[in-house]
Amino acid sequence: MSRSPSLPDRPRLELDADMSDEERLEALREHYEAIVDVHDQLAEQLDEADRRREQLKAKVDRLERENEKLKQSSLYIATVEEVDEDQGEVVVKQHGNNQEVLSDLSARMQDQVEAGDRVAVNDSFAIQSVLSNETDARAQAMEVEASPDMTYDDIGGLEGEIREVREAVEEPLTNPEQFAEAGIDPPSGVLLHGPPGTGKTMLAKAVANHTDATFIKMAGSELVRKFIGEGSRLVRDLFALAEEREPSIIFIDEIDAIASKRTDSKTSGDAEVQRTMMQLLSEMDGFEERGEVRILAATNRFDMLDRAILRPGRFDRLIEVPKPDFDGRKRIFEIHTREMNVSDDVDYGDLARQTDGHNGSEIASITTEAGMFAIRDERSTVTMADFEDAIEKLREEGEGQPTGTSEQLDYAY
Repeated sequence: MSRSPSLPDRPRLELDADMSDEERLEALREHYEAIVDVHDQLAEQLDEADRRREQLKAKVDRLERENEKLKQSSLYIATVEEVDEDQGEVVVKQHGNNQEVLSDLSARMQDQVEAGDRVAVNDSFAIQSVLSNETDARAQAMEVEASPDMTYDDIGGLEGEIREVREAVEEPLTNPEQFAEAGIDPPSGVLLHGPPGTGKTMLAKAVANHTDATFIKMAGSELVRKFIGEGSRLVRDLFALAEEREPSIIFIDEIDAIASKRTDSKTSGDAEVQRTMMQLLSEMDGFEERGEVRILAATNRFDMLDRAILRPGRFDRLIEVPKPDFDGRKRIFEIHTREMNVSDDVDYGDLARQTDGHNGSEIASITTEAGMFAIRDERSTVTMADFEDAIEKLREEGEGQPTGTSEQLDYAY
């Protein structure tokens, strides 16, 4: 406990009758200065006491508020099932025990409560406040706020695939009138499939960059949850978020993790994955219209997907993204070297011939490795020899890979 500050001694004036006028004046001046000094000390102590009083007052107010909160009973979360405005009554269902209760609705809450609202109720099931709609925070975290810097010009060898994706995903959002005039509904979903490293995810990034729609990105494995019902709930919240932010695009990468062929397995993990897939199928093509929500998915295991998810109405357009041909490889080399300091002896056509059978990501790796060879030799210019050394290195690293048919190699991952 802090103690009260001690008061300064009171100045005393002592005048002698034998003092001259000058001495008396000097004594009075010294006494006045002592009084002023004591006054200043007392003023400082008073200011400090005022500050201390304000601090204690704020502390007391905070403790009183906390005490009031401790005295209040906890509120419970419930859902409004029915509202009878004439009788001023409401039917609420408490979360957790699914108990339905008929309660009076106060006049203050009559204009705020509707059927389906999430509300907070007290021990008497009287509605205290209306809560915001519940959305899984994991679903909100999947929304891409900053557009990727990927453009269609950054993708080589996929001109036909780019046109199909733009027709099915981008144009229904940017120019819906042309579909209405033609009297057709735009494709509801697009599935990109093909070997790894061919540019499926790059296409999705370019779509996100070229549209003003909300872009929600997720991996199929993120929908696989441990506890029963969690995956289905996440799918439900994901589509609810897309409808709130429409026009929107949902991109599901590696969809084979959640939409593989159903089996007779009885394990709880497989059963939960299948329940989640059932919810996904329902959201993609259920009774309710999705509105301006487009679905874009990608997989390199097309052979594993369940037939139910591939039917029209869910994925209306299946776009294969193959390995690039000669012209595609040449274009990819040009794209990945446009920021590099390349010597005049580099022949992109020759490089495209030497990389027959390679995908786009491998070509990107070759250009990076060629630059590393130039840096190793303390050069700022990348030569044709650097590219050839990079190609040879990639082949040596790939010698230990498993062999098989071309189809097996395409889906080896």
